[in-house]
Amino acid sequence: MINKILDKVGSGGVWLAALSCTACFPALGSLASALGLGFLSHFEGIAVNTLLPIFASLALLVNLYNWHKNKSHTRAVFSTLGPVAVLLTLYPFWQYNWSTYLFYFGICLMVVMSVLDIVKPVRKQTCKI
Repeated sequence: MINKILDKVGSGGVWLAALSCTACFPALGSLASALGLGFLSHFEGIAVNTLLPIFASLALLVNLYNWHKNKSHTRAVFSTLGPVAVLLTLYPFWQYNWSTYLFYFGICLMVVMSVLDIVKPVRKQTCKI
């Protein structure tokens, strides 16, 4: 139960931190303005440099733990791919033009996998003889 909560906190934190950076991610900046969250742009430096890597790392660690615990390889690959894409965008690929698309892919995949964990949770594996 705590793993699901931590996964949702990680995904939600990445979204919140990304919504605060209107210059870095223009599509999310316009979404933040439309939702009335324009005040988050005042915290842009803290959100992108501190909160975004912390929440992405939290989501990655929780998903790696769930991979080890549940042994669901397909689900685990997709669950860890989102936070890895976000972290790769922040550090080694930041200077490339296509890195914004990688970031959008990563945060969207994190949300899709979080919703999938709620709608269709991983079942414990059983041996059928």
